Amino acid sequence: MISVFDIFKIGIGPSSSHTVGPMKAGKQFTDDLIARNLLKDVTRVVVDVYGSLSLTGKGHHTDIAIIMGLAGNLPDTVDIDSHPQFYSGCEYSWSPDAGKRSA
Repeated sequence: MISVFDIFKIGIGPSSSHTVGPMKAGKQFTDDLIARNLLKDVTRVVVDVYGSLSLTGKGHHTDIAIIMGLAGNLPDTVDIDSHPQFYSGCEYSWSPDAGKRSA
C-alpha cells in the first residue's frame, strides 16, 4: 500500500519544492564539515542559489530552509514553529543579481 508520505514531500512552505532540497543540501554540507572536523574553522557561509530557487526563493522560504538545514535540520523532522530561532542571529541578504541570489 502506498502511503501519502510516499507521494508528498514534507517541508516548510508555501512551496516545499523550494525548501526540501535546499534544507537537505544545507544539512549535508554541515554534516560533511563535522565529519571532516572543519566546522570549528567556519566563520562565514555564502550560498548562491540559481534557477527557480533564485527567482522565487525568499517568497517561498528557500532562505529560511537553507539556514535551517545549515543548522542541522531536516524537512521531515524540523519543528517549523521554531524556525525564527535559527535565523534570528544570522546576518543574511537575498539580493537579485541576474537570476542569482545569495543567502
